Amino acid sequence: MPLPLAIALIVAAIVITAPVSWILATVYRKKTYEAKVGSAEDKQREIIDEALKVAETKKREALLEAKEENLKKSNELDKEIKERRAEVSKMERRIQNKEEALDRKMDSLEKREAAMNQKEEALNKKQREVNALHEKETQELERISGLTSEQAKEFLLKSVEEDVKLDTAKLIKELEAKAKDEADKKSKDILVAAIQRYAADVVSESTISVVQLPSDEMKGRIIGREGRNIRTLEAATGVDLIIDDTPEAVILSGFDPVRREVARLALEKLIVDGRIHPARIEEAVEKAQKEVDTNMREEGEAAVLEVGVRGVHPELVKLIGRLKYRTSYGQNALKHSIEVAQICGMLAGEIGVDVRLAKRAGLLHDIGKSIDHEVEGTHVQIGADLCRKYKESAVVINAVESHHGNVEATSLIACLVQAADTISAARPGARRETLSNYTSRLTKLEEITNSYKGVDRSFAIQAGREVRIMVVPEQVTDADMVIMARDIAKQIEEGMEYPGQIKVSIIRESRVVDYAK
Repeated sequence: MPLPLAIALIVAAIVITAPVSWILATVYRKKTYEAKVGSAEDKQREIIDEALKVAETKKREALLEAKEENLKKSNELDKEIKERRAEVSKMERRIQNKEEALDRKMDSLEKREAAMNQKEEALNKKQREVNALHEKETQELERISGLTSEQAKEFLLKSVEEDVKLDTAKLIKELEAKAKDEADKKSKDILVAAIQRYAADVVSESTISVVQLPSDEMKGRIIGREGRNIRTLEAATGVDLIIDDTPEAVILSGFDPVRREVARLALEKLIVDGRIHPARIEEAVEKAQKEVDTNMREEGEAAVLEVGVRGVHPELVKLIGRLKYRTSYGQNALKHSIEVAQICGMLAGEIGVDVRLAKRAGLLHDIGKSIDHEVEGTHVQIGADLCRKYKESAVVINAVESHHGNVEATSLIACLVQAADTISAARPGARRETLSNYTSRLTKLEEITNSYKGVDRSFAIQAGREVRIMVVPEQVTDADMVIMARDIAKQIEEGMEYPGQIKVSIIRESRVVDYAK
């Protein structure tokens, strides 16, 4: 077969078979797809049917659960309603019982009120009868006596008042005379002996110290360049230096006497040495501090030795010496403490109690004043705390606490300390008073005495230790004078503060003057 023919036959076969093959393939794929679509629809219907069955089942279960829950809540609500109905019933019964009780009480009260009204009416009737009888008796008494009831009452009160005044004056005089006979002589002997046997000198001190300078040129050296020396000295001692026009003198001012003494000694050392600069000032202040500490200890030991007290703690001895630089109203605290100790010992010897213990209590009674600038509290409280700290006896502690009356005295020695403290402070010249306080006390004395009825005039004499009162004889009787003196003395005690005692003297006299011509 020729080659072109063969090729043409092959090409024709290919052309014929290709469409046939494509048609056959298309038909096969269509059948396959239709088979798959039918299978998917079957599965879809099965899934939908299964889902409908599950949904129906869930719906029935949900309905059952809802019915059960509704039934449960309905039961609980019924139970709560029953409980509340029971409570309401119980409260209704209780209220009903209370109403019944109140009704019974109201009935009882009404009965009592009716009974009380009957009794009140009967009492009013009896009262009217009594008033009528009283009026009748009063009229009869007025007819017999010839006086009205007011006149008779006034006459009776006046006669009773005069009798009472006379009896009271006589009783007061008798009691005073008896008390004086029994106690006055002995107490005076004891106090006079104690005061006469011990009388200490008193130094009136102030809050400044004066340091003498060799020349006025020294003032500039004390001040230093731009004031550095004076600032260093004031900072180291806590004392103010006053450098003014006073010739050849520098004034040291400070409320603490110990610091002022340290500053004085340090400045005197610097003046003698001549080298005045900050380093030298600090060294001089340190030396002066040690010297003052030594001096305080020596003063304390000397005071303990002078009084005759043994076994005092070394710290208390130092604090006693520190009192040398403390004043109260111008009275040196160390001298005052020694004086109180001596007076306590003498009073204790007179009445027969422990002399050494009394001296010890007297010496330590103001120990709190040694550090009252450094510790908060009153000197009484500070002193008691110090005595407790250093193991002093209970008697001494109570004497310190009670010497100003803050605490009740529990021993005779505490009472002796109070008396000795008053004696030491009140004796003439012991303490310094300002002029204003002095004149204020005299004015107050005269105001108190002039406020009484029947007083003509009064005078405060003897530096306020006696008030002399002139009364009108026609208004004040002898019996009235006794009572007036007691009342004035009591008012002075309650309304004034003063050292020692104030004598109240009332003078009643009548004078008739005539002239022979």
